[in-house]
Amino acid sequence: MRNPLAARARRAGAPLRALPGPSGAGGGESVAHNAGTHRRRARDHAPELLASALRKKAIALLGLRGAGKSTIGEALARKLKIPFVELDQRIEEAAGLSLQEIFALHGEDYYRRLERDVVDALARDSKRLVCAASGGVVTNREAFDALRRSATTVWLRALPEDHWNRVLSQGDHRPMANDPLAMSRMRGLLAEREPLYARADFQWDTSAHSLDESVQELAKILR
Repeated sequence: MRNPLAARARRAGAPLRALPGPSGAGGGESVAHNAGTHRRRARDHAPELLASALRKKAIALLGLRGAGKSTIGEALARKLKIPFVELDQRIEEAAGLSLQEIFALHGEDYYRRLERDVVDALARDSKRLVCAASGGVVTNREAFDALRRSATTVWLRALPEDHWNRVLSQGDHRPMANDPLAMSRMRGLLAEREPLYARADFQWDTSAHSLDESVQELAKILR
C-alpha cells in the first residue's frame, strides 16, 4: 500500500538533511564511492523520512532573529487554521518575568531550564499548532531534542543582511547600538549555529521567497 505522506513528500520536493553515513571505518570502498552511495541512499529514503516528519502534529519554526518565524508562523497558522505560539512568550508566562528580567535577575542557565520545561509541556500537550522557537533553542540540547521528537522542524534560512534589516525594520536598533562589529558578530553567530539549524526536517529560504510564497508553499508541505 502506498504511503500517502510519502507521496505528498515526493510531490513537495522539499529540502531534507542528508542521511548520516554508516558508523565505523573500513569496507575497502573509496571515499568517492561511499559519498555517491550515501547520496543515493538519502535520495531513495528522502520521501519516507519526510513522511515520518510530517506525522508529527506540531510545527516548529527555527532560525535566528529576523528569519521570519513570527511573521510567517502567524500567517501559516491562520492558513492551516491552527493555533500559533511564541516559545519566548510561553517562557515569559512561566517565569512571570520579561525576557530581559529573566536574564538580568537569573541568567542564561535559568532561561535555558525554562526553555526546556516549556518545550516539554508543548510536547505533552500534543496539539496541532505552529510554534516560533527561540533563536538559540538549537544550542539547548535537551530542549532541541524534545522539539525534534515532537514537532516537524523547519529552518527558516535568510541572508545575514536580511536578518539584520528585518530586525531594524521592526524598530529595534539594539543590535547596532554602540557596537561597530555587530554585523560581523551576527554573521559569526549564524555560521556557528548553521550546523545545528541544518538538523531540521525542512529548510526554507525566506530571502528567496516573499511572505505569501513562503506561507503558500509551507502550507502545501505541512498541511
